[in-house]
Amino acid sequence: MDRSHITSWLTDMDGVLVQENKALPGAAELLQQWRREDAPYLVLTNNSIFTARDLSARLRASGLIVPEERIWTSALATADFLAKQMPGGSVFVIGEAGMTTALHEAGFIMTETDPDYVVIGETRNYSFEAITKAIRLINTGSRFIATNPDATGPSADGVLPATGAISALITKATGRIPYVVGKPNPMMFRSALNRIGAHSETTAMIGDRMDTDVVAGIEAGLHTILTLTGISDEAAIQRYPFRPTEVISGVGELVHPRDGEARDAGGDAASPPAAPGADSDSDAAGSGE
Repeated sequence: MDRSHITSWLTDMDGVLVQENKALPGAAELLQQWRREDAPYLVLTNNSIFTARDLSARLRASGLIVPEERIWTSALATADFLAKQMPGGSVFVIGEAGMTTALHEAGFIMTETDPDYVVIGETRNYSFEAITKAIRLINTGSRFIATNPDATGPSADGVLPATGAISALITKATGRIPYVVGKPNPMMFRSALNRIGAHSETTAMIGDRMDTDVVAGIEAGLHTILTLTGISDEAAIQRYPFRPTEVISGVGELVHPRDGEARDAGGDAASPPAAPGADSDSDAAGSGE
């Protein structure tokens, strides 16, 4: 597959770079390759619970160096979208620090009195009182926003209700459908492209889900790459009326050997020795990219 025109990259996080907080094969090498080549990239996630700084620390614990400036969450995308719609507006939020921090930094005021927007994000502490407040505010005119449509999320004990499930409850009570900013809305990809100054024609999106990553990438005009290390498998591809530009077994296939290096039998490039003063973990983390 010819990727010679690709100069910028967007990638999902869970199922692509990490799985259950463990780095997937080839992920560290791919990130190192992008740093070495100074390629613009962003790591995307629909999770709005954590700040970019939190996620950067989580990835570091998995052995992956991703500065917080290279992480784009549905919370950041939502704050970016709302700031362009109504600069300096007011919001009532059901969510965690990732959402509230992003909105504060975008200049929004948090209030329970006649807010411009009600924003539903991910949380592990859904409150009946807060949901009731959201319903009443929407009924009296506040605009209804959700960070992402995911109905459930994973946990060690099984699935948990997520943003989409709570949004559905509020929709049932109000008759109002939220505007969803995160994947599969291509709005999230377009804001990510703007963030790194990239163009859709020269950007690839790597994801593990046909119903979010691939469809949103196609609608945003990106080169789409489905990796089979996460949710969607070969059988899933056949169920959809659209197809990714290419399918890979893992992100190691995107790592190309440096001069004088050969690929191993599995097709992944061997990890290059660190050059003196170049791209060490401590340098990457300290420089912020």
